Amino acid sequence: MKILLTGATGYIGKRLLPILVAQGYDIICCVRDKNRFYVPIDLIKNIEVIEVDFLKEETLNNIPNDIDAAYYLIHSMSSSADNYDELEQASAENFVTKINTTHAKQVIYLSGIVNDKSLSKHLSSRKNVENILSSGTFALTTLRAGIIVGSGSASFEIIRDLVNKLPVMITPKWLNTKCQPIAINDVLDFLSKSLLNPVTYNQSFDIGGPDILTYKEMLLAFAKAKNLKRWIFTVPVMTPKLSSYWLYFVTSTSYKLASALVSSMKVEVVCRDTKINELLQVQPMTYEQALFRALIKVDEDKVASSWKDSLVSGRFKSNISEYLHVPKKDCFIDRRKMEIINRDYTIHQIWSIGGETGWYYGDWLWSLRGFIDKLYGGVGSRRGRTNKHDIHAGDALDFWRVLYANKEEGKLILFAEMKLPGEAWLEFKIIGNTLYQSATFRPRGIWGKLYWYAVLPFHGFIFKGMLEKLIK
Repeated sequence: MKILLTGATGYIGKRLLPILVAQGYDIICCVRDKNRFYVPIDLIKNIEVIEVDFLKEETLNNIPNDIDAAYYLIHSMSSSADNYDELEQASAENFVTKINTTHAKQVIYLSGIVNDKSLSKHLSSRKNVENILSSGTFALTTLRAGIIVGSGSASFEIIRDLVNKLPVMITPKWLNTKCQPIAINDVLDFLSKSLLNPVTYNQSFDIGGPDILTYKEMLLAFAKAKNLKRWIFTVPVMTPKLSSYWLYFVTSTSYKLASALVSSMKVEVVCRDTKINELLQVQPMTYEQALFRALIKVDEDKVASSWKDSLVSGRFKSNISEYLHVPKKDCFIDRRKMEIINRDYTIHQIWSIGGETGWYYGDWLWSLRGFIDKLYGGVGSRRGRTNKHDIHAGDALDFWRVLYANKEEGKLILFAEMKLPGEAWLEFKIIGNTLYQSATFRPRGIWGKLYWYAVLPFHGFIFKGMLEKLIK
């Protein structure tokens, strides 16, 4: 059977894909840009990748008619657009129009828990999407989740950042709001076991773990799991805007995502019932168990997907293919080269750059640049990287986005997502026994040119020192 998987490059989609393949399905993966979709070799024979943007009706013709079911895992919550609810509505309407012309018997939608009478803009939009999907000729199964706990999830990483960095927290009062967290493994169980299962047709289910906790209790439980002493005090005077800035500066989240989360965290997300547990024979794990599993994955460097690798975590909005060819015209370029001693060593060094490893030379300057970027509303350098030694096109890497990564070619291209008066690329490529390193900047107006000359004195030792460390 053929299953259409939207959001295949997202946090949930990346993890659901191998599960569906293991169950014997052929998967049609919808992506906006094939260049940022990495397919593991052992899954290739069961996967077809098509380019579809549900905001562009002309691309919908790429969806085949002979699909048996579809997953709708699309949202725009952390989009830079203020009208993300309108975008979500248009996307859902286009999806329904197209799927109605196929053989699909079922659509599964992962939504948010919407039992509170007063919903945030984010949750209201999720509910609206559900209403639109229910108008289709197919059977709709809606799974409504609250906080998803797993390595690489936005919720988990925000909790981790807060606990690791702040021994004492003066926090907004919404930390006393109740929620019902659920482990990512359980979410995947519900998603996969609902597929083409008639008992789930034309129904909505709340999914959650056995624990109902406040956000404060979740933070303290994380501290306990890490053997850390933490003190949390809530105050009623912290406005939503101040709360958003608090999350933005302390954690790796973007400001748009922080704002959306703060708005939603004032709403209780508790399951109305858990009847689906019995229907699908799923026994969700506790919050403590979910934390334990997530921490093991992080420690073992086995994070399967991360929210940060979604393009909405940064400033990059175009298809990667549009930026793959690094420009030369009207650009400033810092070119360097050095003969390599051991190709495997150099490849390992390049593929480990950034994150916890750092940039090999002048790390404090890279950190300072990230801090300045954060002050001006940029992504900063706190995103780090998903894996310590493995990167693929589309991944976030500190304040860069990976455009191209090919070990066999010995070529890596990064695009800057920091706030800049222009556009910047950082490229590494091995040709023969020589490593070529180039930093390219395409200025925007006079401020772009002034910026280049202002940072030029630092390039001499930063890029030279980095190149030497990549060799030996």
